[in-house]
Amino acid sequence: MRSVVIRGLCATLAAGALAVPLAWAQGQAPQGPADALRVCADPNSLPQSNDHGEGYENKIAEALGHDLGKKVEYTYFPQRMGFVRNTLRARDDQTQQFKCDVIIGVPKGYDITATTKPYMHSIYALVFVPRADLKDLKTADDLLKLPPQTLHSLRVGMFAQTPASDWVLKNGMIDKAVMYAAQSGDPKETPDTIVERDLAAGKIDVAVVWGPIAGFIVSRHGGSQGWITVPFRPDPQIKFDYEISMGLRQGEKDWQKTLDDWIAGHHAQITQILTAYHIPLIDEPTAPQS
Repeated sequence: MRSVVIRGLCATLAAGALAVPLAWAQGQAPQGPADALRVCADPNSLPQSNDHGEGYENKIAEALGHDLGKKVEYTYFPQRMGFVRNTLRARDDQTQQFKCDVIIGVPKGYDITATTKPYMHSIYALVFVPRADLKDLKTADDLLKLPPQTLHSLRVGMFAQTPASDWVLKNGMIDKAVMYAAQSGDPKETPDTIVERDLAAGKIDVAVVWGPIAGFIVSRHGGSQGWITVPFRPDPQIKFDYEISMGLRQGEKDWQKTLDDWIAGHHAQITQILTAYHIPLIDEPTAPQS
């Protein structure tokens, strides 16, 4: 999700979770306004979402709302500690209805919400500014084939608690690593702004980030000297790829089926949204759109 990476995201959201009330596990559908699709989202976490509707999760929510005949309404809260507690599990003080009914992006099998079938399968990627010794890289493994003197001089930017740290350690590159906190103290400071700023300033030579973040950064630096992103490949030792689902409250079986059916019938539409944001996808769905 909008946090730095998926592995870090799980720990972050779990820290703010509460036990699931038994009353939720009765198979009921959301009880909010019948004409509204109420979405839980981060107001400042592009490329996933923002309060101007500019993220790919915003676009997916709009498509879902359109097909369900519902107006999209948001409950915003920074996706960090307390996100689920203050959105999906929070009730309005006056109506006592839940504030929102779906999180558009959570890891498949996320354990503090129920999850739909996945709609996105992406992977971590390298991001770098083209230069003579890097511009010909076609895979992340090609970076490791650089002359040792070049490889071990690279300053690699990465976020804590992510597969990037495992990869850097495994390949003996930790001495030059530039480690960023999984969350800054400022909710308006996002992974893409941190990495983009340091790459532009030459403080790092290459960054390892979650695929949607990589695609978003590179999309802002096109042209003949455009920045480059190179996805990793699935690795049996270090998990770089993750599937993303929608999150909802436990026990809302009818609502889950509605979301699952929509995802199953709209692979092409969802993929079109994701590719518009330059997100590296694995096993892109080929099922026809309903």
